[in-house]
Amino acid sequence: MVTSWQVGKHITIMKSRWSKNWGTSVQARKQRKFIFNAPAHIKRKLLASPLSKTLRKEHNKRSLVVRKGDTVKILRGQFKGKMGKITDINAKKTRIYVDGAHQVKANGQTSAYPIHPSNVVIITPVLSDKKRKEALARK
Repeated sequence: MVTSWQVGKHITIMKSRWSKNWGTSVQARKQRKFIFNAPAHIKRKLLASPLSKTLRKEHNKRSLVVRKGDTVKILRGQFKGKMGKITDINAKKTRIYVDGAHQVKANGQTSAYPIHPSNVVIITPVLSDKKRKEALARK
């Protein structure tokens, strides 16, 4: 399916499907479209968080894809300054759930609060996996 908009005398056509050949765009709507329509293997890469300053110097790497069990510090939002372990990851919605970041519902129950991975910094990564160690050593 192709959607078109009339812009002046020109017709702009934007494909409704995700394309791996897409480079970049200045238009925010196309950037959002790329992220929302991306397949799972690309969305996983969007779950990267920056490393703390000490880890950045130690491993000579700026960011790492988050994993369940990583200890993170929240930098933005109502839970700013809190530290906790990642309890769950939702790759489809590009959100992580941190232990200690809960909201209280109207009936009194607590539920985990979704946080975007760019709003946290990794303090201690889980290095039990061989491939994760290799990812930190790379670069």
